[in-house]
Amino acid sequence: MVPGLQGDLPANSQKGVPYVGGKEKVAACAKHYVGDGGTTKGINENNTLIDRHGLLSIHMPAYYDTIIKGVSTVMVSYSSWNGVKMHANHDLVTGFLKNKLRFRGFVISDWEGLDRITSPPHANYTYSILEGVNAGIDMLMIPYNYTEFIDGLTFLVKNNFISMSRIDDAVKRILREHRELAKEAVRKSLVLLKNGESAGKALIPLSKKAPKILVAGTHADNIGNQCGGWTIQWQGQTGNITVGTTILTAIKDTVDPKTEVVFSENPDAGYVKSNKFSYAIVVVGEPPYSETFGDSLTLTLPDPGPSIITNVCGSVKCVVVLITGRPVVIQPYLAQINALVAAWLPGTEGQGVADVLFGDYGFTGKLPRTWFKSVDQLPMNVGDRHYDPLFPFGYGLTTEPTKAN
Repeated sequence: MVPGLQGDLPANSQKGVPYVGGKEKVAACAKHYVGDGGTTKGINENNTLIDRHGLLSIHMPAYYDTIIKGVSTVMVSYSSWNGVKMHANHDLVTGFLKNKLRFRGFVISDWEGLDRITSPPHANYTYSILEGVNAGIDMLMIPYNYTEFIDGLTFLVKNNFISMSRIDDAVKRILREHRELAKEAVRKSLVLLKNGESAGKALIPLSKKAPKILVAGTHADNIGNQCGGWTIQWQGQTGNITVGTTILTAIKDTVDPKTEVVFSENPDAGYVKSNKFSYAIVVVGEPPYSETFGDSLTLTLPDPGPSIITNVCGSVKCVVVLITGRPVVIQPYLAQINALVAAWLPGTEGQGVADVLFGDYGFTGKLPRTWFKSVDQLPMNVGDRHYDPLFPFGYGLTTEPTKAN
């Protein structure tokens, strides 16, 4: 799995040094370090009772193997080893993983792993920060009150309880990300599902020099909605919660300076018809969610998404950009929509969406799963006897970048 995600190690690479083989690969995570599968009675977050020889011979071999293959991250287990919480185990995290095995990637905590160093959780958070960070954890997964952690860590560093060399170690291991790469990932992951009624009537690439365009929708100017769950906090959050470029801002930065860009989140049909727009871009989708909170038996777009599509696309030529974590019900609106783009959850780099809509780059993405007509068809997969999708697995229209725009 490690070379499958990260790519094969070069022949001259050092053992234990993380390796991600180019922009088409992703960092892998080995977890949960260590002994998570050997807890008493198999109970989650329990205690693994075993001597050191048993731990190293039974539970450690997978980590030897992944580190040799250049795994980028290791996540620490909630569980304990002989009564010592793994999140506070300096001997195994720093002494063995980082020093003995010479792991050069970064170590990440589990969800609220710091809190659970004490029983009950969060009983002495300053102690938990001290123990966890000094144990060798480099990145902390803190779903809610991250400012409490930052304040506590800052206090401990300023008062010499945690050394700057420990902070430097963590930062050096983590600093591997870049916005340009994120923007490229957006451009390549977008899937063009519809582009006019025929090739001769394509709407995309959109004209940058149109006199007046409308941008509408709940997700057009909202970083949090673009990012979805597991962003800043567990369930994500709507609103401009972090630095980035919204799709609206990206559109304004991409079109000709003389083009008037009008933003109306939820316009009525009369407004759209009376304003002589050249075309409209509608950006709608799901709210941020993670895990069980995203469960849906209907997979419909939440209001006012459907009415925005109807009001805008029934009145002017339109592109609908869907911001969703999965295929959703779209067939009832498809006849009104001139062009349809599945943008999934593009994250902070909304410029990647505009880059492809306006033809600076071509559409190349393909559907990673079947898009259904109705939820009544589900489950539906390639090879089923009655396979009748709205858009089949692997579908995706392509466009060429245009210089004339």
